Amino acid sequence: MPPDGRDAAAASTTQSSSSPARHFFSVPAPIKRVFDKFPLTTYPPNDIPQRLPAVPGENRLFVFTDAAGAKHGRPSFNPQCLKWQAYLKFVGIDFQTVPSNNHASPTGALPFLLPALPLDSLTPIPSGKLQKWAIEQVHCEEEQQLNMRFDAYASLLNNRIRNAWLYALYLDSDNFNAVARRLYVDPSTSNSLVRATLASQLQQAARDVLLKSASYIDVSDLEAEADKAFEALSILLGDNEHFFNRPNPGLLDASVFSYTHLILDDGMGWKQNRLGQLLKKYDNLVQHRERLVKFF
Repeated sequence: MPPDGRDAAAASTTQSSSSPARHFFSVPAPIKRVFDKFPLTTYPPNDIPQRLPAVPGENRLFVFTDAAGAKHGRPSFNPQCLKWQAYLKFVGIDFQTVPSNNHASPTGALPFLLPALPLDSLTPIPSGKLQKWAIEQVHCEEEQQLNMRFDAYASLLNNRIRNAWLYALYLDSDNFNAVARRLYVDPSTSNSLVRATLASQLQQAARDVLLKSASYIDVSDLEAEADKAFEALSILLGDNEHFFNRPNPGLLDASVFSYTHLILDDGMGWKQNRLGQLLKKYDNLVQHRERLVKFF
């Protein structure tokens, strides 16, 4: 509302303050006394989930997954969670997977990790600090220092491929109903009204992200940009088993795998999978995904 609109509303409120309507809508004195004793309270951020006892020597990674997936250590169905789940496996760090959601996260986003040591630690490690923590644990080389091109290729995933993923998962109606609802909406509540609200929020959030870089959503353009990103990654990988010809998979391998695996995973239940069709043109990326699946 413009400034003059706010001023008009304020003036209207002032003029009506002495009208009989004010008395009609006033809070009765007995109820007011109850609220005076129990004023509104602003609650602190969520505490660390305590439903699972800490196991000495065991790290706990909180990700989007279901109970069966957590029990068997299966890949998360969320790319950001799968990226770090895969990376920790690739560098040899053991952890227990715990089903969670953004609302249960102290940082408001998944994944996050509760380290095994020190034993009394309740300080979560957010995703932005997971690589630094992992390097300190196993003294592996930091991938960004191995190749200055890391950021450039990572941006292909964080922008072009992610944008196409957001459209495919949330804004394609067939995929949203078959995949996103099943994975993100339905497990959160059994209330149909809340489900409808959450579904709308998820779709609007995806729409907002895509409209930050364009005045309207062009599906063909999103797919074309994703195809270019796949091509660039395929050229970078070449005949090597891992990116940058590393002896073991690193962070870029985990980042690429977090999308290629989910795009090609039949278990996701895709109804429309244009990204899968584009990805399958690049045999080395498909084979890269198949090799990394064996870690799970």
